[in-house]
Amino acid sequence: MPTRLHFDEADYLNCRFAHSALWETQAAAHMLKRPDRQVYQRPWLRRTRGRAAAMDLTPLWLLMPQRGATPGWLCPPPTTSAADFEEEIAQLRASDPLAAREDALRSLKANPRALAAARDRGWLRQPARMLRDVSDVLEQIWTSLIEPEWLRIRTLLEADIAFRTRRLAEHGLGELLPEISAQCTWQAGTLTVQGRTDHERHLGGQGLVLMPSVFVWPHVISTFEVPWQPALVYPARGIVDLWSEPAAPARATLTRLLGSGRAAVLASLDAPATTTGLARRLDLAPSSVSSHLSVLREAGLLSARRHGRQVLYERTGLGDALTAGS
Repeated sequence: MPTRLHFDEADYLNCRFAHSALWETQAAAHMLKRPDRQVYQRPWLRRTRGRAAAMDLTPLWLLMPQRGATPGWLCPPPTTSAADFEEEIAQLRASDPLAAREDALRSLKANPRALAAARDRGWLRQPARMLRDVSDVLEQIWTSLIEPEWLRIRTLLEADIAFRTRRLAEHGLGELLPEISAQCTWQAGTLTVQGRTDHERHLGGQGLVLMPSVFVWPHVISTFEVPWQPALVYPARGIVDLWSEPAAPARATLTRLLGSGRAAVLASLDAPATTTGLARRLDLAPSSVSSHLSVLREAGLLSARRHGRQVLYERTGLGDALTAGS
């Protein structure tokens, strides 16, 4: 059964990429419930088996039917390009309890046992308790299972977004979307996503949030109900090698990859710095540092922002990953 998302002229202008720490946290919980989704996560599962076994994930799993939608308030599309977990979980805790209950009921009714368990927990009478219970579990998962690996995960997500952004610039949205997944097709301004639900939505100028995910494989999750912005969550590129360890020390590999000058510049940016400041610190000519910064920025390892009359350079998530092991 397909989901059809219809674009108009304003929607093309409002499509954007984002990744979300909260989404990855709840998606990891969903994956732990579904052995068929665990193929590429086995090294991570082995490392976290003891910590995961010590948790009671039942409150989350009750809202994750095998067939049917997870409540939108549990993992809404982020409003920024790189959502911070602490901000997202605070927003979840502040959700309207009555609206959350109505949304949760749509998921609970897909599984009579889950509905009965929710009643036993008092969730339907006291939806604020449901929000508290679910938020507490999400925080436990984040702290114990996801945050220790977040640099690695975030780097993969940001690398996917950088790749897709280039593809979008080169080929346009109509070619990009079918590349994301074999489940996606594009024709005459309509994105069709094959899945288990039959759904149709006119985006109405909101555009589409494109979200790579580590834990959603092999599925593509399409659209969110009103009031959330429509979104397409898809498996990030490179998850096959996500949990593999580097074959050599990171600093030596970094030097061989980039050369000693660029490696030194990248490694020195633990905090934002200017060209002049880096040149003094590294005892290099400002022109050499400027050249290295330009190449590193073009490669997606650095970003630049203006602060008054100065331009500050800082590492991106990808840049952090390349220096993390050193």
